[in-house]
Amino acid sequence: MEDHAPRIVRDASSSSGAALRLEGRWTAAQLAHRSVWREVDADLESAQSGAAWDLQAIDQLDHVGAQLLWNRWGRQWPADVQATDAQRSMLERIERFTVDVPNEKPPTWMRAVDGLGRRVLHTGTQARNLVVLIGQLLLDLLRLVRSPRSGPWRDVSGHLYQMGTTALPITALVGFLIGVVLAYLMSLQLRQYGAESFIVNILGISLVRELGPLLAAILVAGRSGSAITAQIGVMRVTEELDAMRVMGISHGFRLVMPRALALAIVMPLIGVWTTVTSLAGGMLAADLAMNVTPAYFVNALPQAVDLPNLLIAVFKSMVFGILIALVGCHYGMRVKPNTESLGKGTTSSVVTSITVVILVDALFAIVFRNVGT
Repeated sequence: MEDHAPRIVRDASSSSGAALRLEGRWTAAQLAHRSVWREVDADLESAQSGAAWDLQAIDQLDHVGAQLLWNRWGRQWPADVQATDAQRSMLERIERFTVDVPNEKPPTWMRAVDGLGRRVLHTGTQARNLVVLIGQLLLDLLRLVRSPRSGPWRDVSGHLYQMGTTALPITALVGFLIGVVLAYLMSLQLRQYGAESFIVNILGISLVRELGPLLAAILVAGRSGSAITAQIGVMRVTEELDAMRVMGISHGFRLVMPRALALAIVMPLIGVWTTVTSLAGGMLAADLAMNVTPAYFVNALPQAVDLPNLLIAVFKSMVFGILIALVGCHYGMRVKPNTESLGKGTTSSVVTSITVVILVDALFAIVFRNVGT
């Protein structure tokens, strides 16, 4: 061990009996090494409770070393301590400012109840802020109706392209593959009962009414919802939102409303587009797996799927689009001015958007269960 390293020397020949003489430098620089800390801490723990302590041989003592000694002394002075005036003054300062932290932890069930309460309060706060955002959106729409020429139409047009046109390839690919997978899975079951023709009914209802709009909404939530949160979050980090507030520019009218309006317009179109590509994939797989010709598929589809099913899907897609935009803007507005908060906000936005979409879709399924069936 080096000469300046902290160490404890047991001196049995001391006039006061068994004495512990401390040598070296008891400083943060020396105790920062994990091996040194463990060795010194173990020696202090194994020291006799009634031993005499001699600190006069210490080369250097700072607050870290003094705090370590004070903690190992049980936060009280030993019966016999030999120290210089400076060392004693430092130990007295440690004694004065050391705060006793209770070691007792609350029972597990109390911690669970406290954690549940915190989550409920956090969820309630998020829901309240979202309701405020919806109310502000309605007011901004009324303002737009009263003065259409002052509306941010250029922003709406840009969002229509970014969130709608650029999303067509990925939604078409995923929708087509989903249709193929569903058709092949259904063919395995329908072939056992000789009911191959009913694949049109099953694919039509499931894709037009449920899976098409839901799949499109999930893809848009992960693609455009995260982009909305990231865009507004970056504006928060770069203090652009504060600059807009100083200039008197409404965040809701220039940031929230254009995105909500654009997604409300484009989501029904994307939903129909995804549904059409899914039906195309299902039609191709039905022809290959069950010999159901495309001509029969196209002729039987209008009879299997009534017009109310398509109207429900379009209306549902519009609601999905508005909710995705509101959730994305909600989390973007609450990003703190640091990159870590931006990442967490974007992740929370995507997860919340997908969850809200699925919950609202389940609500639509219950409310309109007798429509179009």
